Amino acid sequence: MRVTFRLRFIGLFGCLIAIILIAGCAYPIRAKPINLSQNEFWTGRISLQVQSEPAQAFSASFELRGQPERGELTLVSPLGSVLGVLRWSPGAATLDSGNQKIERFSSINELMERATGAAVPLSALFAWLRGDNAHVSGWSADLSRLGEGRIWATRTEPAPQAELRVVLDK
Repeated sequence: MRVTFRLRFIGLFGCLIAIILIAGCAYPIRAKPINLSQNEFWTGRISLQVQSEPAQAFSASFELRGQPERGELTLVSPLGSVLGVLRWSPGAATLDSGNQKIERFSSINELMERATGAAVPLSALFAWLRGDNAHVSGWSADLSRLGEGRIWATRTEPAPQAELRVVLDK
């Protein structure tokens, strides 16, 4: 099952590259929510490269809202179609990839590892987006270009190595 899911994401990445080459600079326009008092909201582009065998890579536009405890991450293709919506709350996480089947997980960490091949530390990502260089075992984040809307983080342990890049919309 895990191999099938990864193969699906590898195939999705191939399609995404083809769409990017065809679409050129096409980029969807999104409105920011009006009330941000209790939830934080970010948009931009995200990419993750995992040095597994075979190597895996994923990139998409994203909308991230909420908090580490409860939130939603929407991944969007360059043409504006939704690739998947990840939702989480304490003790539960779901992936809605639009195929009329919602996959359920016990935690957002389990979902992120299953979806991307690497355990992306979501709580640290929220901290990094706020400018807090939160320490996560095995990960190191470079926030030196956060003022330009860029974050770069690498995971060296546990294997396989992974590289996460985030470019925020201004």
